[in-house]
Amino acid sequence: MPDKPIKVPGPDHPITIERNPSRVVVRLDGRVLADTREALTLREARYPAVLYIPRADVRMDQLIRSEHATYCPFKGDCAYYDLPGGGEQAVNAVWTYEAPFDAVAMIKDHLAFYPDRAEITEIAE
Repeated sequence: MPDKPIKVPGPDHPITIERNPSRVVVRLDGRVLADTREALTLREARYPAVLYIPRADVRMDQLIRSEHATYCPFKGDCAYYDLPGGGEQAVNAVWTYEAPFDAVAMIKDHLAFYPDRAEITEIAE
């Protein structure tokens, strides 16, 4: 099996990560899954911005580890979680890079939720 390619963000594929100044709350059917004031916003190339929430601020007891996995040459191996009770849209609805590459090391111990599978609210404070 060939080695997985590793790419470094740069002018042709920029990635920036910064602290999000808002409180971020994630819900599914009214259930709070995450509530944090420590979210990170990752901006990658032309993709929509993604909010990464510290694992410590996520109700991990409300997530079920999925068998699904992907790989990003800029971030590394990606693991997924399902949201129980959320139906088909809740399958693989949450992702995390548990050992991200150095260029994006800030997202270690953080999770991201697909915005079309859970309700994500940013509250300016």
